[in-house]
Formats: sequence, C-alpha cells, structure tokens
Amino acid sequence: MRQWTVDAFATGPFKGNPACIVEPLTAWPDAGWMQALAAENNQAETAYLLVTQDPARFGLRWFTPALEVPLCGHATLAAAHVLFAELGVAVDMITFDTLSGPLTVRRLGDRYEMDFPASPPKQTAIPAGLVEALGATPTEVWAASYLVAVFDSEAAVRGLKPDLAAVEKIAGEATGGRGNISVAALADAGSGHDVVSRFFAPGSGIPEDPATGSAHCILSPLFAGKLGRADLDFHQAYPGRGGDLNCEHRGARVLLRGQAVTVIESVLRL
Repeated sequence: MRQWTVDAFATGPFKGNPACIVEPLTAWPDAGWMQALAAENNQAETAYLLVTQDPARFGLRWFTPALEVPLCGHATLAAAHVLFAELGVAVDMITFDTLSGPLTVRRLGDRYEMDFPASPPKQTAIPAGLVEALGATPTEVWAASYLVAVFDSEAAVRGLKPDLAAVEKIAGEATGGRGNISVAALADAGSGHDVVSRFFAPGSGIPEDPATGSAHCILSPLFAGKLGRADLDFHQAYPGRGGDLNCEHRGARVLLRGQAVTVIESVLRL
C-alpha cells in the first residue's frame, strides 16, 4: 500500500501544509485503523480515498492525529494532486464524496481549484479567557464552526504566542467545538496579499496548522464583506513555512485555489 506526503497550498517543497494521502482503496478500513495510521503519521491530516465505479469520483475521509474531521481543505487539495499528478487520473475535474457533501477539484494551470461550502460567520462577544489565551486583544471576534479573532495589524497576528492549553478550553459560539481559533488581519500594503492569518487547533490535536482550507471558508466571506471584493489572496503565516491561498466567495460557495508539491512517496508495510 502506497502513501504520499504532499505539501498543499505551497509554491515549493517544505512550504504550505503537509498531508499524507493513502492510495485509493476498494473498501473503507476500520475507523480505528485509519485513526491509528493518522496518529503514526502525525501530520495535520491523513486522507483516505475510496474507489467508485466513476473514474472521476472518489470517497474521501480526513483524520487528524486525534480525530476524524468533517472538512479539510489542504488534504483535499493534496488528494486531488495525488490522483492527477501521481496516479494519472485523466479527467479535468474530480468529485469527492465527504462528510461535508460532494466537493470538486479541477485543474487550473499550475494550480488546483476546490469548490467548498461557504461558512459566513456572525460577530460575537469576546469569549471569556480568549485575550489571556492569545496574549493579545482582538478588535473583533466572529463565530462559525471556528472562532475568528480579528486584529488591527499583520504584525499583531505574526507576533502571537498563545497559551495552547488555554486555547483548547475556549469555544465561545463556535459550532465546531472548543479549541479551534483562527486569527487574522489585513495584510500590510505591498505584501502581495490581502489578508494574513494563523490557525491554532489544539482542540483537533494540532497545535498550529500551517495552511487551513476549512478556515478560509469562514475568512473568505468575512473579508470579502469587509473589503468589498469577492476574490482575495490570503497568506497563512505559520512560522517557518507559510501557505498561500486565493479565495473567491460566491454566495453559498467558496472557490479555494492553490498549488501542491509531492515531497515523499512511501510504502506502508501493513
């Protein structure tokens, strides 16, 4: 059984967010086995693919080292990259059947374009303990499946050194549970990006995620509304790596665009 490690939302190796993609299977393995392999890989996500009778359609499930998640952008991008670039699937668009419904990925030059459900947030009060957990005071807090703390500068976002044990306890009005917080600000002028963000997810077993597609399903409609433009460039400023996403808000959907690079091909002796 083969497995690939792919850097997603990356312009080159050792950037973006790594995901492990297991070669397509003919039946879902036991969930406990999938969780154990995800823990062994110890990447933000390990993704599993299921063959269907349609060569352009696959089942897709995502596991962090701690749990199965209902939506993951970077591992979806990585899965499509494996199918297109490593396995030579000869179609223009792939549909994935997931816990979040059908998701499509198409080739777009040297990038891939994913069609995901938008998750517009609502503004909420600053939850108790959030300021202490982040070590800084946001100007606004918004809630959808994750909390979003908005700051007044890119420097404030980049400079955060949160208490992750405290972050894990905070849910506020987030519908996806505690311990998953995106932080964001308008990018500095001339940076080449519109928005800079980071994502702390100890509640999902990930201290800080390098590039988070699902978070941009929230950030895209939020900042499209703030800036009055549907098409925005985002940089997720994980220290030492960083991931780049172009996002276009289209009503109930968000188009997420980015590149991917295969860095490891391995054989599982299982």
